[in-house]
Amino acid sequence: MYGYITGKVVDITPKDIILDNNNIGYQIIVPNPYSFKINEYFKVYTYQHVREDEITLYGFMEKEEKELFLKLISVSGIGPKSALSMLATGNVREIVGAIEARNDVYLRKFPGIGPKASQQIILDLKGKVNFGNNYIITSNKLEDVSEALVALGYKKAEIAKIISKLDDSLDEGTLVKMALKLLTK
Repeated sequence: MYGYITGKVVDITPKDIILDNNNIGYQIIVPNPYSFKINEYFKVYTYQHVREDEITLYGFMEKEEKELFLKLISVSGIGPKSALSMLATGNVREIVGAIEARNDVYLRKFPGIGPKASQQIILDLKGKVNFGNNYIITSNKLEDVSEALVALGYKKAEIAKIISKLDDSLDEGTLVKMALKLLTK
Protein backbone atom coordinates (compact mmCIF):
# COMPACT_ATOMS: atom_id res chain seq x y z
CA MET A 1 0.00 0.00 0.00
CA TYR A 2 1.26 3.47 -0.91
CA GLY A 3 0.50 6.50 1.26
CA TYR A 4 1.72 9.00 -1.29
CA ILE A 5 4.09 9.24 -4.21
CA THR A 6 6.18 12.30 -4.99
CA GLY A 7 7.34 12.78 -8.53
CA LYS A 8 7.19 14.64 -11.81
CA VAL A 9 4.07 14.51 -13.95
CA VAL A 10 5.15 13.31 -17.41
CA ASP A 11 1.77 12.70 -19.06
CA ILE A 12 -1.85 13.76 -18.57
CA THR A 13 -4.96 12.15 -20.06
CA PRO A 14 -8.63 12.95 -19.37
CA LYS A 15 -8.71 10.10 -16.85
CA ASP A 16 -5.27 9.90 -15.24
CA ILE A 17 -1.70 11.11 -14.92
CA ILE A 18 1.64 9.38 -15.21
CA LEU A 19 3.87 10.32 -12.28
CA ASP A 20 7.58 9.59 -12.70
CA ASN A 21 9.31 8.60 -9.47
CA ASN A 22 12.88 7.25 -9.78
CA ASN A 23 12.35 6.30 -13.43
CA ILE A 24 9.14 4.39 -12.67
CA GLY A 25 5.99 5.80 -14.24
CA TYR A 26 2.96 5.33 -11.98
CA GLN A 27 -0.38 5.52 -13.77
CA ILE A 28 -2.65 7.23 -11.24
CA ILE A 29 -6.36 7.87 -11.75
CA VAL A 30 -7.20 11.29 -10.31
CA PRO A 31 -10.41 13.36 -10.00
CA ASN A 32 -9.15 16.32 -12.05
CA PRO A 33 -6.09 15.39 -14.15
CA TYR A 34 -5.80 18.84 -15.71
CA SER A 35 -5.21 20.43 -12.30
CA PHE A 36 -1.73 18.91 -12.60
CA LYS A 37 0.93 20.39 -14.89
CA ILE A 38 3.36 18.42 -17.04
CA ASN A 39 7.02 18.53 -15.92
CA GLU A 40 6.13 19.80 -12.44
CA TYR A 41 6.65 17.90 -9.20
CA PHE A 42 3.69 16.92 -7.05
CA LYS A 43 3.02 14.93 -3.90
CA VAL A 44 0.06 12.71 -4.78
CA TYR A 45 -1.79 10.95 -1.93
CA THR A 46 -2.63 7.50 -3.21
CA TYR A 47 -4.97 4.60 -2.63
CA GLN A 48 -4.37 1.20 -4.21
CA HIS A 49 -7.63 -0.54 -5.07
CA VAL A 50 -7.29 -4.29 -5.61
CA ARG A 51 -9.89 -6.50 -7.27
CA GLU A 52 -9.49 -10.02 -8.58
CA ASP A 53 -9.11 -8.77 -12.16
CA GLU A 54 -7.33 -5.42 -11.69
CA ILE A 55 -5.11 -3.28 -9.50
CA THR A 56 -5.79 0.44 -9.73
CA LEU A 57 -3.96 3.38 -8.18
CA TYR A 58 -6.11 6.42 -7.29
CA GLY A 59 -4.48 9.73 -6.43
CA PHE A 60 -5.41 13.01 -4.79
CA MET A 61 -3.75 16.40 -4.40
CA GLU A 62 -4.92 16.83 -0.80
CA LYS A 63 -5.00 14.45 2.13
CA GLU A 64 -8.64 15.40 2.87
CA GLU A 65 -9.65 14.35 -0.65
CA LYS A 66 -8.14 10.92 -0.08
CA GLU A 67 -9.79 10.58 3.33
CA LEU A 68 -13.20 11.54 1.92
CA PHE A 69 -12.70 9.12 -0.98
CA LEU A 70 -11.97 6.29 1.48
CA LYS A 71 -15.05 7.17 3.53
CA LEU A 72 -17.24 7.29 0.42
CA ILE A 73 -16.11 3.89 -0.87
CA SER A 74 -16.86 2.42 2.56
CA VAL A 75 -20.57 3.20 1.94
CA SER A 76 -22.54 0.26 0.57
CA GLY A 77 -23.24 0.78 -3.13
CA ILE A 78 -20.55 3.45 -3.67
CA GLY A 79 -17.53 2.28 -5.60
CA PRO A 80 -14.30 4.04 -6.52
CA LYS A 81 -15.70 5.38 -9.81
CA SER A 82 -18.71 7.00 -8.12
CA ALA A 83 -16.57 8.44 -5.32
CA LEU A 84 -14.06 9.76 -7.85
CA SER A 85 -16.80 11.40 -9.92
CA MET A 86 -18.08 13.13 -6.76
CA LEU A 87 -14.62 14.54 -6.06
CA ALA A 88 -14.16 15.52 -9.71
CA THR A 89 -17.35 17.59 -9.89
CA GLY A 90 -17.52 18.83 -6.29
CA ASN A 91 -15.06 19.77 -3.62
CA VAL A 92 -14.40 18.27 -0.21
CA ARG A 93 -15.86 21.15 1.79
CA GLU A 94 -19.12 21.20 -0.19
CA ILE A 95 -19.58 17.42 -0.10
CA VAL A 96 -18.89 17.28 3.65
CA GLY A 97 -21.25 20.22 4.17
CA ALA A 98 -23.99 18.41 2.25
CA ILE A 99 -23.49 15.24 4.28
CA GLU A 100 -23.52 17.11 7.59
CA ALA A 101 -26.59 19.15 6.55
CA ARG A 102 -28.37 15.99 5.30
CA ASN A 103 -28.73 17.63 1.89
CA ASP A 104 -29.43 14.60 -0.31
CA VAL A 105 -30.55 16.87 -3.18
CA TYR A 106 -26.99 18.20 -3.46
CA LEU A 107 -25.52 14.68 -3.36
CA ARG A 108 -27.88 13.47 -6.11
CA LYS A 109 -26.40 15.95 -8.57
CA PHE A 110 -23.30 13.75 -8.91
CA PRO A 111 -23.18 11.14 -11.70
CA GLY A 112 -24.26 7.70 -10.51
CA ILE A 113 -25.67 8.95 -7.18
CA GLY A 114 -29.41 8.44 -6.94
CA PRO A 115 -31.85 8.91 -4.05
CA LYS A 116 -30.97 5.62 -2.33
CA ALA A 117 -27.22 6.18 -2.63
CA SER A 118 -27.43 9.77 -1.37
CA GLN A 119 -29.48 8.69 1.66
CA GLN A 120 -27.03 5.86 2.36
CA ILE A 121 -24.09 8.27 2.21
CA ILE A 122 -25.77 10.57 4.72
CA LEU A 123 -26.77 7.68 6.97
CA ASP A 124 -23.29 6.13 7.01
CA LEU A 125 -21.12 9.26 7.06
CA LYS A 126 -22.94 12.01 8.96
CA GLY A 127 -20.69 13.04 11.80
CA LYS A 128 -17.76 10.99 10.50
CA VAL A 129 -16.35 13.19 7.74
CA ASN A 130 -16.00 16.49 9.51
CA PHE A 131 -12.45 17.71 8.76
CA GLY A 132 -12.14 20.33 11.50
CA ASN A 133 -15.67 21.74 11.03
CA ASN A 134 -14.35 23.63 8.01
CA TYR A 135 -17.08 22.82 5.53
CA ILE A 136 -19.51 24.79 3.41
CA ILE A 137 -23.15 24.70 4.46
CA THR A 138 -25.17 23.49 1.47
CA SER A 139 -28.65 23.93 2.90
CA ASN A 140 -30.45 27.27 2.54
CA LYS A 141 -32.20 26.84 5.90
CA LEU A 142 -28.96 26.14 7.72
CA GLU A 143 -27.32 29.07 5.92
CA ASP A 144 -30.14 31.34 7.14
CA VAL A 145 -29.77 29.99 10.68
CA SER A 146 -26.02 30.54 10.53
CA GLU A 147 -26.51 34.14 9.38
CA ALA A 148 -29.06 34.76 12.15
CA LEU A 149 -26.61 33.48 14.75
CA VAL A 150 -23.84 35.70 13.35
CA ALA A 151 -26.25 38.66 13.62
CA LEU A 152 -26.80 37.70 17.27
CA GLY A 153 -23.05 38.00 17.87
CA TYR A 154 -21.86 34.39 17.68
CA LYS A 155 -18.59 33.58 15.93
CA LYS A 156 -18.58 31.46 12.77
CA ALA A 157 -16.25 28.93 14.42
CA GLU A 158 -18.77 28.43 17.26
CA ILE A 159 -21.61 28.06 14.78
CA ALA A 160 -19.68 25.55 12.64
CA LYS A 161 -19.33 23.27 15.67
CA ILE A 162 -23.08 22.97 16.24
CA ILE A 163 -24.64 23.43 12.81
CA SER A 164 -24.17 19.76 11.89
CA LYS A 165 -26.31 18.78 14.88
CA LEU A 166 -29.36 20.55 13.46
CA ASP A 167 -32.06 18.82 11.43
CA ASP A 168 -32.73 20.98 8.36
CA SER A 169 -36.17 19.43 7.90
CA LEU A 170 -37.43 21.76 10.67
CA ASP A 171 -38.40 25.41 10.15
CA GLU A 172 -35.83 28.20 10.64
CA GLY A 173 -37.37 29.50 13.88
CA THR A 174 -37.13 26.10 15.54
CA LEU A 175 -33.60 25.64 14.19
CA VAL A 176 -32.47 28.98 15.65
CA LYS A 177 -33.90 28.03 19.05
CA MET A 178 -32.17 24.65 18.93
CA ALA A 179 -28.90 26.28 17.87
CA LEU A 180 -29.09 28.78 20.74
CA LYS A 181 -29.62 25.96 23.21
CA LEU A 182 -26.59 24.13 21.83
CA LEU A 183 -24.46 27.28 21.89
CA THR A 184 -25.31 28.08 25.52
CA LYS A 185 -24.40 24.61 26.82
